[in-house]
Amino acid sequence: MDLTGAQWRKSSRSGSNGGQCVEVAANLPGVVAVRDSKNPDGPKLLFTPGEWRAFINGIKDGQFDQ
Repeated sequence: MDLTGAQWRKSSRSGSNGGQCVEVAANLPGVVAVRDSKNPDGPKLLFTPGEWRAFINGIKDGQFDQ
């Protein structure tokens, strides 16, 4: 998939210390792309909007808490 038009954004909660951050591009039709902020030219993960919503809701619901 061509991601050249992706508008990447990092969480406002990400620090400026170069930590472990991801960037998300949600401006593409039918797909949400995720990449490692330290390796922007590396591999990307692609999700449908429904899959991404389910993931975010799982985070909010504490499904991934240890």
